[in-house]
Amino acid sequence: MSRALIFALVLGALTVGGFEPFGFFWLPIITLALLIGLWQRHPAPRDGAALGFAFGLGLFLCGASWVYVSLHQFGAMPAALAALATLMFCVILALFPTAAGWLAAHSRLSGTPYALLAAPALWVLTEWMRGWFLTGFPWQSVGYSQVPYSPLAGFAPVFGIYGVSLAVALSAGAIVTLFEAGRRKAAHSGRLRTIASVILHPSFFILAILWIGGYALQQMAWTTPAGAPLTVSLLQGNIPQSLKWKPQAVRSTLETYYQMVMASDARLIVLPETALPMFYQNVPKNYLAALTTHARLNGGDLLFGVPEHTDGSVYYNSVVSIGTSPSQTYRKHHLVPFGEFLPFKPLFGWVLDVLDIPLSDFSRGPFYQKPMTVAGQQVAVDICYEDGFGDEIIRQLPQATLLVNVSNDAWFGHSIALEQHLQMSQARALETGRYMLRATNTGVTAVIDPKGRVVARAPEFTRATVNDTISGYQGATPFVQWGNPAAIILCLLLMVAAAWLGVLRQNR
Repeated sequence: MSRALIFALVLGALTVGGFEPFGFFWLPIITLALLIGLWQRHPAPRDGAALGFAFGLGLFLCGASWVYVSLHQFGAMPAALAALATLMFCVILALFPTAAGWLAAHSRLSGTPYALLAAPALWVLTEWMRGWFLTGFPWQSVGYSQVPYSPLAGFAPVFGIYGVSLAVALSAGAIVTLFEAGRRKAAHSGRLRTIASVILHPSFFILAILWIGGYALQQMAWTTPAGAPLTVSLLQGNIPQSLKWKPQAVRSTLETYYQMVMASDARLIVLPETALPMFYQNVPKNYLAALTTHARLNGGDLLFGVPEHTDGSVYYNSVVSIGTSPSQTYRKHHLVPFGEFLPFKPLFGWVLDVLDIPLSDFSRGPFYQKPMTVAGQQVAVDICYEDGFGDEIIRQLPQATLLVNVSNDAWFGHSIALEQHLQMSQARALETGRYMLRATNTGVTAVIDPKGRVVARAPEFTRATVNDTISGYQGATPFVQWGNPAAIILCLLLMVAAAWLGVLRQNR
């Protein structure tokens, strides 16, 4: 069993290679198939849980190692404490694959119903739980590894990212059952008969349906262009995180963005999250007036991230629009625990004494917020971490014709988190059938088309402007209409089908 645990740990670590910046989208299918095979060979609930934990620990230690960078390099947490906090965070995340392994063993199924239906469904159900438990952490959901080029990404506009995860897990389960069927047949028949039996096996047809069906769905146009083409400029100021909130750097930051704005003639100009490092109420009036005048001369609007202070101690992480249209505000609703708000203050109040994170106790914006009417479009704005939650993005749809994400991923340093976050934005574009505009402080600033493909981007950690001409889109993908529940219901139905098939097998 110890060798199996080490193998599971390695498999989890290798799974990270399926995500960007590596992009071997086939790899999570293989590693999940091998995990399911381990679960079959070690059917005891305790063993299943241990294997799931080892796999999850390898996945998150390698895939979310950037948490250490945020805590230590930019949060000023001592190295040893930051390493311990990162380890504990990954241990907590690994409990979800642990639950999948434990529940799979308790399903008391073997053979095809277990590997092909029950185990994949349980994997996705625990992924979904991880996406909302204690505000959620959807990073490393295996569906993201398929975006945008894998044929399985075609399921994103229909069932969302958890539907893509289910397609990945079902593909893994089908591979396991085909391997087992071929191994059993090879023990009694020749090579040709073994190959024929594998090709005619129901799992082979399921595998073919998943991949051919996903490719066919990729060719469908779920939404259509709306309105005239729109010129856009996405500004990447590349303000070092170590200087961003220093009082002596404020003037330089304002001047940087002023010059970048004045150099753009786009109808829609987008600045990153908290681009202006002061409360909105304290931004010089003449500075805002100059930006507003320029946006109006361009015949459009400008969006910028800025902290917003209201009465008392209430303040928000906001995006404000200025220009031709009336000024509007979006206030971030889904906040980052320990980064933007402190959960369970009586228990974790000491964390604020250890971390040096400015504005670490924001208030939540409204649950439902209307799209911004700017530059002739209806723009659904989200801030940084929020674009990891597809079911939250669709709250502003189908009214919104365009998606905008503003982020400050400088917190992650030179880590794989930047490309992972970009891939999540690509998934949101694919799910909704709309352009996604990403304006970030240090990268990745990019334009993403409705198929989830990056069509323009700036190099990371440089001062740059991404210019492009895009279109707004109208219409609703199936995912916009029904959200995550469709994929979750499908998983539950697979569990029921697996149980039914298991009963039939036992009654034979």
